[in-house]
Amino acid sequence: MKTYHLFIGSLILVLSGVSCQPNHSSDQPLPILGNRHVEENTVNGNVSADTVYHKIANFEFVNQEGDTVTNRDVKGKVYVADFFFTSCPTICPIMKKEMLRVYEEFKDEPNFKILSHTIDPEYDTVTLLKDYAARLGVNNANTWNFLTGDQEKIFEIGQTSYLTTAMTDKEEPGGFLHSGAFLLIDTQGRIRGVYDGTKTTQVDQLIKDIPKLLAAGDEVSIR
Repeated sequence: MKTYHLFIGSLILVLSGVSCQPNHSSDQPLPILGNRHVEENTVNGNVSADTVYHKIANFEFVNQEGDTVTNRDVKGKVYVADFFFTSCPTICPIMKKEMLRVYEEFKDEPNFKILSHTIDPEYDTVTLLKDYAARLGVNNANTWNFLTGDQEKIFEIGQTSYLTTAMTDKEEPGGFLHSGAFLLIDTQGRIRGVYDGTKTTQVDQLIKDIPKLLAAGDEVSIR
């Protein structure tokens, strides 16, 4: 079963063209990742074709302050998403150390957010998440939101929207299987980059890429 779960998680990434290896140079615009399809529209007899890109689905979770956070709160903003749980004995401490670097770099940027989703909401209560955030030095949710909610909805948005691995697996340390990916999302809710949150070099690249999306007139590279 463990092998099957890993295969499915990997398959999601492969089919969507998403990799934890940024495949762009520092001076290139960021690609749009994920599936897309073309819609034809006819207006006054004229046919036009529009490309519809994969986007993050609507969501509703609760942050460490007890406030409801939805996709409306990140509309028009650039954000980074990841999945973790506070009792994680393996990669999560490394991920949070690296995400803290991202937070420190952009915490004063009003058009930037971080959404960290717990995959163990039964244990990771609002109170626990607030304490966890405080221990990291994050004293409010202005930029970095630690989100909890219905577990199945968290799993669903992780696997179908962010195209990453987030699931229960009793054979894994801590009882969960999740990716270490940091996902960069643009102002339109599209995935523009996937970075290994356990590797300093890839988080360095993420920090370089975020300003590209924050800058006005972001150029789009199709993938």
